[in-house]
Amino acid sequence: MSAHLLGSALAALMFLSLCFVILSGIPVLFVLTGSAILFGALGMLAGVLDPFLLRAIAQRIFGTMTSEVLVAIPLFVFMGIMLERSRIAEELLEAMGRLFGRVRGGLAVSVSVVGALLAASTGIIGATVVTMGLMALPAMLRRGYDKSFAAGSICAAGTLGQIIPPSTVMVILGEVLSAAYQQAQLAQGKFTVETVSVGQLFAGALFPGLALVGLYVLYQLARAWLDPRSAPAIPAQELGRLRGRELFSVLVPPIVLIVAVLGSILGGIATPTEAAAVGAVGATLLAARRSGGLAARLAPWAGLAAFALALLGAAFDMRLGREQVPLPDRIAMAVAAILVLLLATGILAALVRLARTGVLAGVAESTASITAMIFATLLGATLFALVFRGLGGEEVVRELLGALPGGELAALLAVMAVMFLMGFVLDFVEITIIVIPIVGPVLLGMGMDPIWLGVLIALNIQTSFLTPPFGFALFYLGGVAPREVTSADIYRGIAPFVALQLVALGIVVAFPGLATWLPSRLF
Repeated sequence: MSAHLLGSALAALMFLSLCFVILSGIPVLFVLTGSAILFGALGMLAGVLDPFLLRAIAQRIFGTMTSEVLVAIPLFVFMGIMLERSRIAEELLEAMGRLFGRVRGGLAVSVSVVGALLAASTGIIGATVVTMGLMALPAMLRRGYDKSFAAGSICAAGTLGQIIPPSTVMVILGEVLSAAYQQAQLAQGKFTVETVSVGQLFAGALFPGLALVGLYVLYQLARAWLDPRSAPAIPAQELGRLRGRELFSVLVPPIVLIVAVLGSILGGIATPTEAAAVGAVGATLLAARRSGGLAARLAPWAGLAAFALALLGAAFDMRLGREQVPLPDRIAMAVAAILVLLLATGILAALVRLARTGVLAGVAESTASITAMIFATLLGATLFALVFRGLGGEEVVRELLGALPGGELAALLAVMAVMFLMGFVLDFVEITIIVIPIVGPVLLGMGMDPIWLGVLIALNIQTSFLTPPFGFALFYLGGVAPREVTSADIYRGIAPFVALQLVALGIVVAFPGLATWLPSRLF
């Protein structure tokens, strides 16, 4: 057997062994690293893998450690967990339930709306599903909602954090996809390469994410209209009157935070990492506002100070070190100094209060744990991709996809089908960092738009949270659901929403402008 065929055979066996061993329940990090070491050693013994290639792993790890984009991951995670501890979800659910409950299917619609708002502010799937499962599911069952319909609505709404920006998965996806895009360009002989930014992916995912929410709501209203007994309306006298002031106080804080984070990225004012830092500070102030004490009184003023600083920075030249500073700029700098002092005082008071109540320690521990898991898996996948590519696996993938009848579209559909099936046993982080380095350069080398491809991948791997047997949203809801809601009810309930996600995927395939129009205008 020639060296080329032997290397290709080892690469194929390496990928297949990965798929089978994952089913054993061994953590993916150890499966990735172990298979890379094992097949790397076999490749070197067989003379089909150059040991010099493995020296690049140190450089790649260093590149991951020093990536400014990936710094956004712990900041977004911190922001999401802090908002989850601030009980903002409970307030939103109660207000939206009273607002939409008067119409048939209104509670299901309120769950979708709250899920979209939480997705754009927290993005923590487990916290969102558990919170809505504890609060909304019992209320829906008491009102006579069909068990499977209620469970499916909650699971689907809880997973919107994967596609509606700002999203942790988009940060990881942007970093991995950018590397694949650069590799595809270098393979084509383009040495002045273009890049894909996380901000572009955020912009590209905005309209598809909102369209997916729209599909959920349309299905829920149609289901309630066709089968009124499955989603009855709540009598107005039972709901009580929702005052505008109450709705304003519940909706404004998360919406302001969403606009501050996402708006600053899309507007080109801040990088995703800087915007994530703003979100982490804003979430800390929101949590302090609900904790009482001096911090609760200072938090609104600190938020206003941050907003005023942004306005001053946009209206005046605040650069220091200039030889001549006009009087208006001097006045603006003096006001800015006072605002910075007020903001710093508010943040310090919030951190002290949250530390005393034990919230800060819990948030920091959860953030460190999730971040460590993501980065460790990312490094393991880097080693796996390096060995796989060194064995000639990328050429095997290119030949397989190129041989499919139907060309570019057939290759795309084949990759989407594989990722959909992998979603049954893997979560989004693992699918992203395992599959994209392998198939990304091949698909992008065919001329596909990287933003469009990234949005399709994000929509596809969102189903990994809904598909049994290892759909995490199903486990989260099953752990807090009342006894009368069985696993079979949950599985039946999510089936229509998985179909809706596939419909949304097909719409974006048919109309690429949904994903590419906004980034082309903003960037």
